[in-house]
Amino acid sequence: MHQGESPPDACGKRSSLFELNLAPADNFWTTAKDGAVKLRMEETGPASEPPVTTHGMLWDTVQHFGNCPAMAVKRDGQWKTTTYLQYYQECRAAAKSFLKLGLKQLHSVGILGHNSPEWLIAFIGASMARGFPVGIYPTNSADACQYVASNCEANIFVVGNHFQLEKILQVQDQLPHLKAIVQYSDELKEKRPNLYTWAEFMQLGSEVSDSQLDDIIASQKANQCCTLIYTSGTTGTPKGAMISHDNITWLIKRYCKHSSLQEKQCVVSYLPLSHVAAQFFDIWLSICLGGTTYFADKDALKGSMVDTLKEVRPTVFLGVPRTWEKIHGMLEGMEFKSSSMQRSISSSAIGLGLQTSLNHMNGNVFVPAGYSLADCLVLKKMKADLGLDRCIRPHVGSAPIQKEILDHFMGLNLPIMELYGLTECSGVHTACVPSDYRIASCGTTVTGCKTRIHMPDEDGNGEIFLGGRGIFMGYLNMVEKTKEALDEGGWLHTGDIGKIDQDGFLYITGRIKELVITAGGENIPPVPIENALKKEVPIISNAVLVGDKRKFLSMLITLKSCTDPNTLEPDDDLTPDAIQFCQQLGSSATRVSEVVRSKDPVIYKAIQEGFDRVNQRAVSNAQRVQKWAILEKDFSVDAGELGPTMKTKRPLILKKYEKVIDELYKVEEPFQEKKQRPLSRSNGNLRNKL
Repeated sequence: MHQGESPPDACGKRSSLFELNLAPADNFWTTAKDGAVKLRMEETGPASEPPVTTHGMLWDTVQHFGNCPAMAVKRDGQWKTTTYLQYYQECRAAAKSFLKLGLKQLHSVGILGHNSPEWLIAFIGASMARGFPVGIYPTNSADACQYVASNCEANIFVVGNHFQLEKILQVQDQLPHLKAIVQYSDELKEKRPNLYTWAEFMQLGSEVSDSQLDDIIASQKANQCCTLIYTSGTTGTPKGAMISHDNITWLIKRYCKHSSLQEKQCVVSYLPLSHVAAQFFDIWLSICLGGTTYFADKDALKGSMVDTLKEVRPTVFLGVPRTWEKIHGMLEGMEFKSSSMQRSISSSAIGLGLQTSLNHMNGNVFVPAGYSLADCLVLKKMKADLGLDRCIRPHVGSAPIQKEILDHFMGLNLPIMELYGLTECSGVHTACVPSDYRIASCGTTVTGCKTRIHMPDEDGNGEIFLGGRGIFMGYLNMVEKTKEALDEGGWLHTGDIGKIDQDGFLYITGRIKELVITAGGENIPPVPIENALKKEVPIISNAVLVGDKRKFLSMLITLKSCTDPNTLEPDDDLTPDAIQFCQQLGSSATRVSEVVRSKDPVIYKAIQEGFDRVNQRAVSNAQRVQKWAILEKDFSVDAGELGPTMKTKRPLILKKYEKVIDELYKVEEPFQEKKQRPLSRSNGNLRNKL
């Protein structure tokens, strides 16, 4: 399958010679695994670009960057690199081996394990063989893995180690489509039928001819499914979002153009590759730009992440809010240990950096006196200590981030660019860029995509609708769910509430499904209230508003605590910045339990005062928080309170802490009974419950 070449252009102007005919399609959506969709193409402009398969984009990159590093992973203390030509050859070998193992076209390969070159090779190889690669969250239980595997009819599982293997072995009898399992790291603890090491697997397909694989690749159509990405199940049963080849190849090129990214960028892969954002940056952005994906250690979030960043010095870095919070906490911990003079110098430098960044954001070229010296002596060193001194695109997405975190990194002359996107729009739909950004905004719409606000209120807030060629095909075998998400015009109903300012910047202000509807019928978006409290009281880690069908609002909160480096579970020790907060108030508490069990009067008073300030700004009495409780442990992924991308799972939290919530409302029922009285002494049968 060797084709001619065309001049390179990193932002998508290269004309790939794998522009394929489209499969016949009548609708913008489908739920059938062999279905095809109409592309939202236009006669001119970005939406008129010819459709390309993912294989076509990869092959185009191989032609222009064949000897450049595509991936790098640290093994035995040394970085081992794989060129694009080697990457392509290994993906083809994996595709042949999948075929040898009996992978049927339009069936799936489940990939369950830590980020690694093998993960990507299995992913691309499965797609080449015209199967559906399906990333599965490493934190999933055996039952959750069984649900996904059954739903997508997985023929093969690729697992990272014995721990992940055991999950599949537990449910193997419930997977009638499963034919083989491949383990890509560590030695097999026991040999089983149809269980292979990675080395064994890569040799299985040696007898499959190139022509057979080429014919399969040639049969792919850009408007058919390339991969299934399962939602994390934060709000219900996971759904398999069908993402087409064109969704991926068109959107990644448009994002690179929107962000003015040049060739050969460098990213660090550490977020779960089962998530759309990680795939977008770690797989597709690197392929689109001929860049390099460096794989962090599988235990990176246990403490080695900064070491990896300092070695790699990525130019593009994506973090969820919790990632940036941890980096911010580490900086504060370093400052806490430094002398008062060093803290004063750092604070002054960050202040100058913040003013400079704010000026730049507002189109003001004025640079405060002393900034250049502060940047040279302090700010550059602080960024280098984090391994982010080369980072031109520090991104955040997936959930709201606190303004104080954004301000702090702006002070380092490292403004974090917020993104907005969903699984159902295949990745990034709006993005801030260094030349055009606003604090607390998710940026402007990626060129060629469309965003509109449905039925805006007097403040401009309404449901966010998305359009364009990045919008997914539909949910596998879920017609009704797909119809809920996509209307007849092909617009995606996000369920998010937001507004667009006069300059085209999108702001997320709430989510329909997360609205708290009080007993009085008032619709209250919880996120703004929760974020406002966390801003007022920096010792608070997580906050969850409560009050659905209740007469008043209350809130569950957790305090910032350290994380066990071995289990990633939050422990009882307060973080250094939380301890500093306590000390500034005159409290000697160093543990969460000390604060909660003694109801530390100083800390409780500070928290209540924070609530008072938030309540003063409430738009109505119904939006004021009247009661609150501190939980004895912070939320975590393993405990189920957080999703893989650190989003709070509200329904689970409300159920798990039901007794705590009931205590907050304990006075409500007696109060109601006390107020219950006859309307009239002459008719004791008529009663009014107030």
